[in-house]
Amino acid sequence: MNEGNEAITGAGPQKRAAAGTPPDRPTLRSILAIDEREHLVAFAQTSRGKLLIVTVFTGLLMTGQGAAWWQSLLIGAAAAACAYVPRYRALTVFVATFALLFHALWFPLNGIDAAMRQEHVDVLSARTFACIAVVVYTFTAWGALTLVRRHKTLLIARRPVIALLLIEAALCGLVCMPVVHGLPRVLLWSYLTVFTANIWFFSYALVDQRSRERSPVLFQLGLFHPFWGSTATPWGKGAAFLRKTLAKTPAELAVTQLKAIKLLTWSCVLLDLTSGLAWVCVSWLHIPNLESVQAAQFRHHPYPLPVAWASLILDTTFDALWLAVWGHRAIAVARLAGFRLPRNTWRPLESRTLAEFWNRYYYYFKELLVEFFFLPTFLRTFRNHPRLRVFFSTFMAAGVGNALYHFIRDISLVATIGLSATIESFTSYLFYCAVLATGIGLSQARSSAGPRLPSTFSGRFGAFLWIWTFVVCLHVFGNETRFYTLDQRLSFMASLVGVN
Repeated sequence: MNEGNEAITGAGPQKRAAAGTPPDRPTLRSILAIDEREHLVAFAQTSRGKLLIVTVFTGLLMTGQGAAWWQSLLIGAAAAACAYVPRYRALTVFVATFALLFHALWFPLNGIDAAMRQEHVDVLSARTFACIAVVVYTFTAWGALTLVRRHKTLLIARRPVIALLLIEAALCGLVCMPVVHGLPRVLLWSYLTVFTANIWFFSYALVDQRSRERSPVLFQLGLFHPFWGSTATPWGKGAAFLRKTLAKTPAELAVTQLKAIKLLTWSCVLLDLTSGLAWVCVSWLHIPNLESVQAAQFRHHPYPLPVAWASLILDTTFDALWLAVWGHRAIAVARLAGFRLPRNTWRPLESRTLAEFWNRYYYYFKELLVEFFFLPTFLRTFRNHPRLRVFFSTFMAAGVGNALYHFIRDISLVATIGLSATIESFTSYLFYCAVLATGIGLSQARSSAGPRLPSTFSGRFGAFLWIWTFVVCLHVFGNETRFYTLDQRLSFMASLVGVN
């Protein structure tokens, strides 16, 4: 009660000082809360403050973030231009994105390489074919966005995801037909590779064409793998979400940029933590990687169970850490540019339900599945059965949508091993998606029934153990190597619990 009264009156510290009680000791959070200090926020709005923020941020980008110095300078300068020269924001995003794209292509070239070998085409390199496809794709995407603005009754305007998936399937079927061979097949594979890498970015752009305040096409195209970084999942979603989160006042921008420095610093700390953990566990303790442990098991020379479990837990931990490191870095750059974006990974260890973990672990992937799979299902099915409606919609997102996303992302395997072999190699991940979707669906349905979440230390610790045990065990089937079948992974999982 006293704490509540002090919070309302704002006189708590002064009262304690007057009474002779020592003030609260500064906590680590209060020390790091640079975005909550009024004098720093005011300084960040001055010319010297802006210059210092951009300089410090760019320096942090150069320290161990895996980019060349000139890339860090380009990213920092582009983010600063977006924040301080809003008139040219669309042009800045477009130019910076494509400058980085043509220097370091962010999509795999193995499908183009395989098609070139199969068709004995060597007139150009795979990289050159990919660059040509990027140019062609950019103009076709520009034309499609313009067409959708003028003709909103087209299928691609009304059902953008379905239309793009149909185009993806048609292109994939076309390149697999025996009548298509030689240079045309290589060119089609190049275009399919670029189309696949951008399919979810394109989906967000098409959805935004329905908005009255839609962004310019130049800005939309610059968000196809924007310069702040992304995977096949758009980190930051689309233009509509970015407009909503854009800092509107100088004070908002200053706070956002101070938070960017904090987040990038935390990314650097996590990167060092990852390197230290790798040194201790791999170089010092000699814990083998998960693939080696699995291979040894299938050769009937298994590692001891503690070593196998340590390898599995370590592989899961590294995946989580790398996702946090690169997600924090990307969101920090976007914040420097003035977008008040939520983190991609936010305190997943504090999750109390599996559904909450899904939201905290990979926020933008969850948002993609919710927008393009959960909501369309939720609005159309089982309206008279609320709990079944939630479960089924969650299954369509975390199960069907998840599987489609990863199958499309790895479409280049069709060129390297063939369509049937690609589907066969995907059975393990289908199992992973089914189990994950069932777990999240049950968690969602249970939460909608209104049970109390654990609040005591023992309750929260029990939830932590249950969630991460589920995540670690399911990682056996979800790690994205395609070397082992579902039967092999099931037998490996059985061996971990002592069943031979």
